[in-house]
This record gives sequence, C-alpha cells and structure tokens, in this order.
Amino acid sequence: MSTSKAKTPQTMKPATAAKKLGILLSAAPAEFQEGVVSRDELNALQADPPSWLADLRREGPHPRQVVAAKLRVSASGLVRGGVTGPLTTAEIEALKAENPDWLERERATHAEVRKEELRLKQQRAKS
Repeated sequence: MSTSKAKTPQTMKPATAAKKLGILLSAAPAEFQEGVVSRDELNALQADPPSWLADLRREGPHPRQVVAAKLRVSASGLVRGGVTGPLTTAEIEALKAENPDWLERERATHAEVRKEELRLKQQRAKS
C-alpha cells in the first residue's frame, strides 16, 4: 500500500521568474529578488501585475533580450553596436530617434536572418 504525498508547489529562482516576466532582476523589489517564486505566484503576477511590475515593464530598465526586441535587432547585434547594459524605455526611444548606422545595419541583418529562418521552417514543413 502506498501513501500519497502532498504535492509540493513547483518553485523557481527569482532570476528565472524575472526572465519569464521580461524584467531586470536587479530592478525588482528586494522581496522578489530574495525569495522563491511558485508557479502559481508567477501566473498571478502575469495575470494581474502589481504596480512595480507594470512600471518596470513600461519604463525599464529592460534586460538585453527585451531591449533587442524593442529595437528589432538580435542580442548579439546590441553588443556589436556597443550596447552592453540594460536600457530604459526613454533610452530605447532616443536610440530609435537617433537611428545610428549600426542600428540600421543590425536591423537589416536581423530581418534577413529571420527571413531565412522562416524559409527553412517552411521547407522543413514541406518535407
């Protein structure tokens, strides 16, 4: 006869939760950074974000992947362009307005890569 154990909630490190939420961990409140986050807590944060989370998502600072997505370049393209740290929404908007040569170049490269990935995906689907 087996005894059933109480199901323990699935938890994750704050860094993992921050990545899933699209925020920079170091910009989150201390209680978020220091604790563990359960799957239910993560779902609740995504469904009904508290003001600190909404502010971070709106104003930043944003992690590299989010900055890259907002600028429509790859994370590698950011580094090639000299952007190595997090940026705020205002800094991202300023970069878009300035539209330096490296940003135009990286956007074109990123678009070509995405087009090729799509072509390969469609080719594999036909096979």
